[in-house]
Amino acid sequence: MTMTELKTKVKVVPAKQEDKLAQALYHADQERQPLEMTEWEKVVSNDQTAYAVQDQLMELKNQPLGGYKVSLTSQETQDMFDSNEPLYGAQVQNHFVQSPANLSLKSDLLDPLAEVELVFKAKEDLQVTDSLEDLRRKTTVAAGVEVPDARFTDWFPSLSKYLVMADAAVGGFVVYGPERESTSLTVAEFEDVKAYLAHNGEVVAEGSSAEVLGNPLKSLQWLVKKLAAQGKTLHVGERVSSGTFLLPPHLTEGTWTASFNHDFADVVVAVSK
Repeated sequence: MTMTELKTKVKVVPAKQEDKLAQALYHADQERQPLEMTEWEKVVSNDQTAYAVQDQLMELKNQPLGGYKVSLTSQETQDMFDSNEPLYGAQVQNHFVQSPANLSLKSDLLDPLAEVELVFKAKEDLQVTDSLEDLRRKTTVAAGVEVPDARFTDWFPSLSKYLVMADAAVGGFVVYGPERESTSLTVAEFEDVKAYLAHNGEVVAEGSSAEVLGNPLKSLQWLVKKLAAQGKTLHVGERVSSGTFLLPPHLTEGTWTASFNHDFADVVVAVSK
């Protein structure tokens, strides 16, 4: 972490209630005991405070940073959470897992959803001045299934935007397939990635990358700029789950398979009780 990033992180010191929220989120994550939304919804009421709680939560986890997930990348999801822009959540390294993956509803998750996304990995530090072409050159890309999972009961879609932010964008797991150079697709082709999500062989949802700010590269660019505004950098080796193609169903027991065009390999998640 650079000195600029460190200074930015310590600039906002969570007050007592925010500190309690960070501790409660950490305990809920470790003990698999969800919180009641109504007990915490008045604690955070702006972006700055919510992201400060997220920073403290990540410090409490004290695990290597694996990257980020970007949420609210479609007009529909922004409307659902009363937002006019996306938001992000930091994700620990061991919650980015390769396909095929095995997850347990009992030991790994609380109240998960299933999303299909593209997952980028930085080959070098990404800069606020990077164009979409620069980002394409500086990253690899993989098909992915992101598993949002809040530390709150009955959270979707009623959890407040600020609690979503505080809870690291309700990050659960990101399952990604084989990685390839992002230059294998043109910028225009990134706008036309189609995906189907199946549960036990039956298609339950489908969507397009156009739902992700029009192009998932734009989601990545938004994140780089948002982090820079907070004095942070998206570093080499970090991954970004860039936003869902579809409105997510609840993740249940069984085998979930996401199939994409443009020769991406299927992503498989086996979910047990």
